[in-house]
Amino acid sequence: MKYRKLDENGDYVFGLNEQGFYSDTEAVAQAILTKIKLLSGEWWEDVNEGTPMFQQVLGAKMTENSKNAIDLILRDRILSVPNVETITAFQSKIDVRTRKYVMECNVSTSFGEIEGLTLTM
Repeated sequence: MKYRKLDENGDYVFGLNEQGFYSDTEAVAQAILTKIKLLSGEWWEDVNEGTPMFQQVLGAKMTENSKNAIDLILRDRILSVPNVETITAFQSKIDVRTRKYVMECNVSTSFGEIEGLTLTM
């Protein structure tokens, strides 16, 4: 599996030949993060694809129940990425004051293990 690298602004990196791509577990990790960050309705080729942040997550009062709902949505998105076999560890936390959600997980892929994959929303 190959996946084009993104810069610090989330834009594709061009002009680096093979250094502009991830492969194997790094590619799967990049695919997981971009799949989660793709919002529902954002992709013009398939407006049904994406994470339903506005439809199911944002605007809800941040409680343990909403954290559990976010966890389920993100787990489902992770497991739908090609070459992901299973989630071996998953933990998340919310800060109700700042409404910040942080997820960290380990994922088993067909290329090996991804450890410490972190996403903050």
